Amino acid sequence: MKSKLLPFALLFIVQLFTVYIKAQQSTLPLPLNIQNAYKNGTRTYDGKPGPNYWQNNSVYKIKAELEPVSRKLSGEEIITYLNNSPDTLKQIVIRLYPDIYRKGNARDFEIDPRVVTEGTEIEKLIVDGEELKIDGGKTSPRREGTNLFIPLSKNLSPKSAIELKVKWNYTIANESQVRTGAYDSTSFFVAYWYPQIAVYDDIDGWDTNNYSGQTEMYNDFSNYEVEITTPQNFLLWSTGILQNPEEVYSQNILDKYKNALQSDKVINIVTKKDLENGNTTAGKEKLVYKIFAEHVPDFAFALSDHYLWDGSNLVVDKQTGRRTFISAAYNIKSIENFSNVAEVARKAIESFSTRIPGVPYPYPRMTVFNGQGGMEFPMMCNNSAEDNLRGTVHLTSHEICHTYFPFYMGINERKYAWMDEGWATMLPFDFQTENAPGYDPRSRNAQSYSEFAGRETEVPPITLSYLIQNPAYRTASYRRPGAAYEFLRQFLGDEKFLGALHEYMNRWNGKHPLPYDFFFSFDQSVGENLDWYWKPWFFGRKYPDLALTAKEVNHEIKISVANKGGLPLPVVIKFYFDDGTDEIIFSGGADLWKDGKTEMLHTAGSKKKVKRIELGSTQIPDTDKTNNQLTIQ
Repeated sequence: MKSKLLPFALLFIVQLFTVYIKAQQSTLPLPLNIQNAYKNGTRTYDGKPGPNYWQNNSVYKIKAELEPVSRKLSGEEIITYLNNSPDTLKQIVIRLYPDIYRKGNARDFEIDPRVVTEGTEIEKLIVDGEELKIDGGKTSPRREGTNLFIPLSKNLSPKSAIELKVKWNYTIANESQVRTGAYDSTSFFVAYWYPQIAVYDDIDGWDTNNYSGQTEMYNDFSNYEVEITTPQNFLLWSTGILQNPEEVYSQNILDKYKNALQSDKVINIVTKKDLENGNTTAGKEKLVYKIFAEHVPDFAFALSDHYLWDGSNLVVDKQTGRRTFISAAYNIKSIENFSNVAEVARKAIESFSTRIPGVPYPYPRMTVFNGQGGMEFPMMCNNSAEDNLRGTVHLTSHEICHTYFPFYMGINERKYAWMDEGWATMLPFDFQTENAPGYDPRSRNAQSYSEFAGRETEVPPITLSYLIQNPAYRTASYRRPGAAYEFLRQFLGDEKFLGALHEYMNRWNGKHPLPYDFFFSFDQSVGENLDWYWKPWFFGRKYPDLALTAKEVNHEIKISVANKGGLPLPVVIKFYFDDGTDEIIFSGGADLWKDGKTEMLHTAGSKKKVKRIELGSTQIPDTDKTNNQLTIQ
């Protein structure tokens, strides 16, 4: 009798052989801890999650209250944490982000001494029904940096859950606001605020990297049931969907809010007149905002008693008719520079949903709040008011683009900031160019990169982000990868590039991709080993520098382009004629260098007299432009 196990055995052997072949094809350096993930089957060499892939998740039930005068935020939460891993966990690691302001903690930059505090005050901690005291004892939870390490008296087995109850409070900073804070006496953007379980993954186990201000987030996907209590007249915006608008808005605001939820045009929900009349919220001494957010990596909220509010609704997925409510909340003092943000945000989300990346915006809400700087959270942005349209378009689109990377894709920004900041630099290029007249974001990025590239302080993007300091951090995370993604798109062409990008996003949305998952997925999608491109752009110390030489022979011009810096770059050659006209006589993509050559030859003829030859363009980085032009005698 033929064994029924034989087909399965053969299939297993074929799969192992395929993995082996793909592993041999890649020449990318693969760290030992990451090699283990491929051996364990949580990831595959064709860029897909492996058959043994897993990730943990939580359900948060949070009740919090903000007292604006003291800036004190108090909260209680119940966390149900599910261990989906094959490992038995002996501890739980909690992040206490407000401890970046705690006296004695390490920070990446100076902060005002007036906002240095004792950090998060843990009033009560109950783990698996047992109340724990943080008193420094042998079995006590240990605070270190912004982490709280909780030893478990009973180990957490695979495929089991544990419940934690935490009561805490802290004071929100009104100076040196690091992505979150009080921006005036009654306006707050609140993020990095609740005790949050750190990520336990298939690469490193617990993520215990300290939050010191520069590197951002790496979170599991969780569900949130949140109730936030505010004083009367405070409007609140947040991640997720408000469940009780009838209980918190005045009838006037409720009517306009409901209208905006159905409107394809921006509606002024809260106007200057509404603020003057003082009837924006329900007539209660305290308001309780009830919000639900599903399968998101974080939760943030903002509130004010004197902000204007604009909103509209947009169909983001034409196949299903799914809609997103898009709004902007801003200080009345910023009305000249923020009143167009709701419309800019709407156009940006439409562009991202239908063009590039061409993936429908995944969330039901997006609010751009007029706070400080520029920072993204699921369904929320904390943005300054910019002085001109270029700044508004750039900042708004950049921060909203982060919805895809790192939120939709679950990127570990602490280690690989270029996996989200590079995309948020490059993906809005088209939108920014079209919606900010006279602005060329590609040239801006190329120039900024050229000014820093090739110096000993430049490090490859693959360097772990938490080991890099500014300005090397900005180059490695934004400028260099932004250029790399753009030139990748150019030589692959939009159809192949977007096809590979969609495949990568489909495979890894809601999960935690590594750089290698990205590299291998693109290789598999385009049907080509792209190590010749990945290695110099992301792993090496190559830099952008092309050099031009040419000579005229028998009425033809023989041109040589040397790749002195070693980065695969596009090549553009332009002739300037003595009659004042000019013409691009050669344009090629970065794949000109895929065979490893360091010099490119081109011969060109012209019926006109060539006066000058120019190599490159403002959109192509180059550290030495003195060798990019020649005058023909």
